[in-house]
Amino acid sequence: MHRAGFVNIFGKPNAGKSTLLNALLGEKLAIVSPKVQTTRHRITGILTEPGYQVVFSDTPGIIDPKYKLHEKMMGAVKSALEDADVALLIMDVRDNTEECLALFDSLKLKAQCVLVLNKMDNLEKAELDALVERCKAWGKAKAVVTISALQKKGLDTLMQEILKLLPDGEPFYPEDTLTDRSTRFFVAELIREKIFMLFEEEIPYHTAVVVTQFQEKHTLTKISAEIIVTRETQKGIILGEKGKSIREIGSRARTDIEKFLDRKVFLELHVKVRDKWRDNDNYLREYGLI
Repeated sequence: MHRAGFVNIFGKPNAGKSTLLNALLGEKLAIVSPKVQTTRHRITGILTEPGYQVVFSDTPGIIDPKYKLHEKMMGAVKSALEDADVALLIMDVRDNTEECLALFDSLKLKAQCVLVLNKMDNLEKAELDALVERCKAWGKAKAVVTISALQKKGLDTLMQEILKLLPDGEPFYPEDTLTDRSTRFFVAELIREKIFMLFEEEIPYHTAVVVTQFQEKHTLTKISAEIIVTRETQKGIILGEKGKSIREIGSRARTDIEKFLDRKVFLELHVKVRDKWRDNDNYLREYGLI
């Protein structure tokens, strides 16, 4: 008997969805930062083992949309709700429990779900036990599992619960497929991750990254990318004094891209100003956000 199905991850911003996806796959596919709303796309990761194939989807954190960009992000959540065989509802153990459960209620899930309590090490045992009991009393989850996605604790138990709910079926993808996203997509995401890490306040939320050149030569891969911002002042901040900041983004991103591609990379970055790109369908389409 072979099992195969779509397992989609939902939760508030910063609950640990991307960290969980990466931990379950054993590969870094989704970018991670301590800031909320880092994930903008639905990112698919495929885990194939003898006897089963799980197609995981990391989704943007559930928010109240303020821009067209946010609306598109919530569109990704909606489509993931519709095609899930199993939903992983993830919450940070320190978040308000009733708020999280009310949010999960509002999703009106059709799929069977597992409630995942992440960052378990942040609570004493008695508090964690009480939280598990409260979540079981919610009554809508097939299982309640405590994990630490960052420290890879509790993942075996979580996988066991997922496999119990996974439908019988043949694999959807060849066994050597890790994702349905392009290499260019991940390169752009790794650059964007560095912007989230290096800059404070609103700057990361005003930026997009577009790979304009991806050329594989004999000895290295040549990549050019544009960092899009909404104002000239932001361009100045991204560039930094005498180009110091953009060099730092490039240096950090290149290290991760070389690891990802497993070869040498020449990376060239430029900054462009596009006023109100987050509310412009043409720009959102051009930047792969629609």
